[in-house]
Amino acid sequence: MVKLMGLCLTAGVLLAAMVFPFVGGLGLASNRAADTVDQTSGDLAKGELPLVTTIQDRNGEPIAYLYDQYRIPLESKDIADTMKGAILAIEDKRFFEHQGVDWQGIARAAAKAGVDGGATQGASTLTQQYVKNYMAFVLGADNEQEAWEKATEATIGRKMREARVALQLEQQMSKEEILTGYLNIVPLGNQTYGVGAAAKAYFNTTADKLTVSQAALLAAIANRPSSLNPGASPEKALERRNIVIDKMRENGAFGADETEAKKKAEEYKAEPLGIVEDLQILPKGCVGAGDGPIYGFFCSYLLDYLREAGITNKELQRGGLTIKTTLDQKATKAAKESAEQQVPKTQNGIANVMSVVEPGTDKHRVRALVASRDFGNKAELGQVARPVPAEVLPFGPGSVNKIFTAAAALERNLTGIDKTIDVPDVYFSRVYPNGGAPWKVQNSGKYADKMSLTQALATSPNTGFIILQEKAGLNNVVDMAYRLGMRETLQGVNRGGEPLNSDKSNGPSQGDWTKQNNAGSYTLGPGATSVLELANVAATIVSKGTWCPPTPVEQVLDRYGKAIPLKEKPCEEAINPDLAASLAQGMSHDTTGNGTAATAASASGWNRPTIGKTGTTEEHKSVAFLAATPQFAGAVMTYADGNNPQVICASPIRLCPGSSQGVFGGQVAAPTWFNAMKVIHEGLPVAPLPPAAARYK
Repeated sequence: MVKLMGLCLTAGVLLAAMVFPFVGGLGLASNRAADTVDQTSGDLAKGELPLVTTIQDRNGEPIAYLYDQYRIPLESKDIADTMKGAILAIEDKRFFEHQGVDWQGIARAAAKAGVDGGATQGASTLTQQYVKNYMAFVLGADNEQEAWEKATEATIGRKMREARVALQLEQQMSKEEILTGYLNIVPLGNQTYGVGAAAKAYFNTTADKLTVSQAALLAAIANRPSSLNPGASPEKALERRNIVIDKMRENGAFGADETEAKKKAEEYKAEPLGIVEDLQILPKGCVGAGDGPIYGFFCSYLLDYLREAGITNKELQRGGLTIKTTLDQKATKAAKESAEQQVPKTQNGIANVMSVVEPGTDKHRVRALVASRDFGNKAELGQVARPVPAEVLPFGPGSVNKIFTAAAALERNLTGIDKTIDVPDVYFSRVYPNGGAPWKVQNSGKYADKMSLTQALATSPNTGFIILQEKAGLNNVVDMAYRLGMRETLQGVNRGGEPLNSDKSNGPSQGDWTKQNNAGSYTLGPGATSVLELANVAATIVSKGTWCPPTPVEQVLDRYGKAIPLKEKPCEEAINPDLAASLAQGMSHDTTGNGTAATAASASGWNRPTIGKTGTTEEHKSVAFLAATPQFAGAVMTYADGNNPQVICASPIRLCPGSSQGVFGGQVAAPTWFNAMKVIHEGLPVAPLPPAAARYK
């Protein structure tokens, strides 16, 4: 009697709650609930499920995938009838008869709730399961576990919400659409969602080719992927699969002849699970891609860039975007091979990184970001999971910074590329005092007392550029560096190379500190630097003085193929074209004659007009080389990346604490650039540098 009363009472209340709005104060709550139902059913009808984002190289080849849920969305025609029959047999054999809710089953569950104190069990139709999965895996994306528990909580309230949405949904979608939607959303274990991904993962096939036994296995583990994982619990999965096959037989899936149907069922049940030995799960993230150790640095920079450009993590992981990047596989592999040739990937305490940018007046496209280290999480193998070729490193580029001093002096007509500058062996600077006394600056090696600015850029005397910086003004030199491309390096990090906090509490920025402290050593390049920004400086110079952000992306398309606008900084004229052309000519002798990179250029067989500048820090703990042709710009830095950086020596490359024979920019860094760029330039015509303007000669 108690059960009967509970059945009548709860079934009546449930029906009223789902169909009729309450009156009075409860009416508002009911209306709000109705609005929620409308919204949820409307979203379900759109079918916008979490999808895989694909990252492509410049030619459209996939290089990485991003996702929270591995899903291959399918239309009804792409799903085998065996799969549809299997899921209906085990989950909802009356699917095509009801209108979204099994009234008898839900009333029984409600009656049980009245007796047992609130818990409900079973009675969910496939439509309700579609709703439940949507609540958990779409609406509950931020915390799937919590959302799943809420979506499956054993209460009347949850059943009511679920049923109301199911009823509404059946008025908006056809049965075939609902069935397809369910088969696209259901979790099937091992990171797979939907039968498209599961068919690929478990059987390396497509959903339209699923056999009876394969479809039955997927139907068996639907919504119970953990306990029925065919890899971890094959016996349980097999048992459940065979139950599904029996249910399919009972539903007439194997024909009307009972004897023949039983025979077929036994044959299907005798088949092994048949899952592939290595599950075909789509690689995930920058590390997981097939060439992740090579492409991971670019991928990591790309994701940082896209976030800054307005693409959220949720969009990246769930939006099903197609990200067309600027990555050039040929350039990347050539740069990687060259970087490793100079510094082995497992070399203790030393790393070699290279960035390649294609110049242009509309975009500066990043073509390669590599390191001698592999990209990855295994530190014991020398791997690193940061975009080191793009981020600001706590090491200096050395005399590469003399470019900025030369550019600032040229802009102010203090000299010309053919005019001579003073190059004393020793210079005492009173502009940049050292503890109240004049700062003593010396050259590394012997130089003529006077030489042209072009020859000074090629041979790199320290004293001449300190004098030139005094004349041009340190602030102007720092500003020139920023204009040409050292933007994050100067304004995004502090003196130690640490990213500035939003409130700049760990500041000032490196650029501001240099100005505030009148740090005359700036032209000698002791401070933190970004190798990508160095490459972009070279790109700016050979792009007629046009600075553009070093972009790794061509276009981002949403799941429908529509372009998503990005918040990218516009290109701008950093210096006038005449100055850029003249500076390029002034930098064109580092790779020839007695230039600091000439030996490396000759050894590689390099014969193209090139701007270039080597750099070596005072303690030989880092060296760099910046160079460009009109077709490609690039920079390399070799640095001591261990916990206790020491002097680096070459031939062979090694750490050599206390040695006075440290490595120079013309060694290791320059050969890396030339050997990589020789491959990258294959098939391209030899392009001349623009002539210098008379006013800057």
